[in-house]
Amino acid sequence: MSEIKYPKIEVELVGQDGNAFAIMGAVQKALKRNGVAPAEIEEYLSESMSGDYDNLLRTALRWVTVL
Repeated sequence: MSEIKYPKIEVELVGQDGNAFAIMGAVQKALKRNGVAPAEIEEYLSESMSGDYDNLLRTALRWVTVL
């Protein structure tokens, strides 16, 4: 597994009920809250939406620490 881009940003995904939009929103909110540049957040969203549900989860795992 590749290194996490923002390892100090933690996102709780338990309880998101597998909803793709809820997962993306939780990660997006955490990135914003931690001062990540809007262009970086757009990159995360674009990468998340570039594939299937598994890609969305892998993308979250590459960008933040998932709890």
